[in-house]
Amino acid sequence: MNKNPPSGPMRPVIEVRSIDYVPRNERHGKVWHQGPFWFAGNFVIMTLMIGFIGPSMSLGAFYSVLAILLGVAFGTLFMAFHANQGPTMGLPQMIQSRAQFGIRGVVLPLFAVYFCYTGFNVFNAILATDAVQTVTSGPRDPWYFIWIAASAAMAIFGHDLLHRFQRWLTYLIVVVYALMSVAAVVYLTPDAALKGAGFSMDAFLVQLGAAAGYQISYSVYVSDYSRYLPHDTPARRIISWTYLGALLSAVWMMSLGSLIASSMPEPSAIGSLREIGNRLIPGFGTFAVLVSVPAILGIMAVNFYGAMLTSITAIDAFKPVTPTLKSRLVGIAAAALIALAISLVIPEKYIGTFNTFIMMMLYALIPWTAVNLVDFYFVRKGHYAISELFNPEGIYGKWSRNGLSAYFLGILAMVPFMSLSFYVGPAAQALGGADITFVIGLAVSGITYFFIGKRSCGTDELRLILESEAMLDGR
Repeated sequence: MNKNPPSGPMRPVIEVRSIDYVPRNERHGKVWHQGPFWFAGNFVIMTLMIGFIGPSMSLGAFYSVLAILLGVAFGTLFMAFHANQGPTMGLPQMIQSRAQFGIRGVVLPLFAVYFCYTGFNVFNAILATDAVQTVTSGPRDPWYFIWIAASAAMAIFGHDLLHRFQRWLTYLIVVVYALMSVAAVVYLTPDAALKGAGFSMDAFLVQLGAAAGYQISYSVYVSDYSRYLPHDTPARRIISWTYLGALLSAVWMMSLGSLIASSMPEPSAIGSLREIGNRLIPGFGTFAVLVSVPAILGIMAVNFYGAMLTSITAIDAFKPVTPTLKSRLVGIAAAALIALAISLVIPEKYIGTFNTFIMMMLYALIPWTAVNLVDFYFVRKGHYAISELFNPEGIYGKWSRNGLSAYFLGILAMVPFMSLSFYVGPAAQALGGADITFVIGLAVSGITYFFIGKRSCGTDELRLILESEAMLDGR
């Protein structure tokens, strides 16, 4: 816990908190800010590339967009319901998971979460470099350093700066990409570049699963950016704003990607956008591509911030960490160096790697989100002894058999349904390569935890919850 929180109404320019509890007298912000934050966070080139998947399997543009709409609508539900945990508990997302997995047990899903943050930032650094090299030439490596350093610096300033940046960025990207979308509708012909375009259940399920999984992957972020909101923030409002912002940007960008991929013989995220925009207004396509760079930097900063919280959470499980500015700096610097090192060695032909990364991330995170949400909404119903989440000898323990069993049972149940470039499970083969692991993992982990977790709550926890609330808020 932070023993020296800032006093008075003035908030520090550089955030001082990390994995510690945010007292109610420090809560601030408006619930509607969650909408533009997640709209801008999802409105990046990487989201557009998810829309390439259906057309790459000769799925018609109409059916690709339908699969995207259904997948995003489903996947974003899980992401949005995590938003309510922030103001309720006043903690980052993954610290909360100690209640389900144990203070040390949570380190196992933390590895997957860190992998998620790092992988996204590597691909984003590559895409930002692709964008800027539409107007420049020369070696790529210096650009990787520039993007990673700039976004890491934003992450150091922390929560409030990230919210302001994403909010103002939303206004710019809406205007620019509204024009870009008009150009795409006017100049592109759906399915013109596809042979035998039409409906395929296998391709439809692959596109739907990728869209759903991409949205579910944001679940590990959400409370990090809602935990400063007032404790009494209505659940319905914060869930709605988060859902609306993330849904609109994902459907918009993925659908645009599907239209591009079905209309152009050799679609590329950067080159195709530039070509389409320049048809509308000479130079506009290049401008729109460059506008994507600050959007990429924004989500990279969000990823570095999350990676810092994740690494401190993991270290604190074995050796108590005082959440100081120094620990935040070290965590962000380490995440930046890892992302830079990988960026420098990853092959330029990274699209196949990207698709595999998305699916592996999905496999690791789906059982976690199921366990976490079932615990919050159906088992403990939002009531936790916050101080015990930082006590290795406390009621939540170092290792929790319940959460870990449900998590690994979910992963085990998904194996036959997995569909990767190097492995296709027997159930996936029977479905023609379609991947429905997100349904299997959510159901198995969620139902398993519901029944075994119900038996773990008792009167001792209720007493500790009351004591913890009184201690944390000085009553």
